[in-house]
Amino acid sequence: MSKILVTGGCGYIGGHTIVDLLQNGFDVISVDNLSKGSLKMLEGIEKITGRHVKNYKVDLCNLDDTEAIFLENDDIVGVIHFAAFKSVPESVNEPMKYFRNNFNSLINILQCAEEFDVDNFVFSSSCSVYGNATQLPVVEEAPLAEAESPYARTKQVGEAMCCDFANINKHFNIILLRYFNPVGAHPSAKIGEFQDMAESVVPVITKTAIGKRDQMTVFGDDYNTRDGSCVRDYVHVSDIANAHTKALQYIIDDRNKSNCEVFNLGTGNGVTVLELINAFEKVSGEKLNYKIGPRRPGDVVEVYANNNKARKMLGWETQFDLEAMMDTAWRWEQALAATKKTAVSS
Repeated sequence: MSKILVTGGCGYIGGHTIVDLLQNGFDVISVDNLSKGSLKMLEGIEKITGRHVKNYKVDLCNLDDTEAIFLENDDIVGVIHFAAFKSVPESVNEPMKYFRNNFNSLINILQCAEEFDVDNFVFSSSCSVYGNATQLPVVEEAPLAEAESPYARTKQVGEAMCCDFANINKHFNIILLRYFNPVGAHPSAKIGEFQDMAESVVPVITKTAIGKRDQMTVFGDDYNTRDGSCVRDYVHVSDIANAHTKALQYIIDDRNKSNCEVFNLGTGNGVTVLELINAFEKVSGEKLNYKIGPRRPGDVVEVYANNNKARKMLGWETQFDLEAMMDTAWRWEQALAATKKTAVSS
């Protein structure tokens, strides 16, 4: 089996991607310093796949420790790089923290890939690179607008770093995956978003519904959209995970047209925050306690994808509709609550 190094493998998208990789015949090792991720993710992965995945608790900003992983695993054929801080509000408040972590970790992992001849690299990017796009749905060729947050800026610069690196290493293949808004959880309800303080809208919805939060805030209802709330392209995390497997196989099989290519990962459907709440209430039967608040710094108004390129070239198709996204997210939240209740009672 081909061995893949997944950075940030104990995180939300990294963990779901590990499941998809294992189910498609790859061997996987993880590196995660657990500053955001959880070893519970690997426990859940083992329950789903029957496979134990080794994690290296390493900060990728430390070059020597990063090199040691490659020295110990001389059969790595590809890297999928998720390890980055990703909170838009936190990045607005602590930009240097984001620049230091997201840039240095990428520099080190690319340097090690070059040093140890690991020629296949998938970079976790984001639709945030488009800023407030002037044309919708967004195509990959759209010009990148001014970044709306330091987080988005790290993704724009990270993409440029990858392409510059590929430009001088012609044997090196990089795929940049710009995904839109990953939501939901594995259908088994054995893995999902483990962060109790999650700021993404869907975990906030489910944590409010289950009582972990008293109320949620919809940030702005005065945007020029259908109902005044922001529009996003929500896509199931398992669909996002499968795209990483397909992107990796795409470059391993030498089907890429150039050695640095970019793909949008979204459903192609724009959904407002209020529509998202309505979908949750429908599938859960719960009435959500929410209020309308002021706009939040760093948020773009409206963005959703044109995904034709990923469908055509990677053979990627989304499998989960909006209601399935919200259903898996809610069942995961309920599973977390049941686990905590069992732990307390025992």
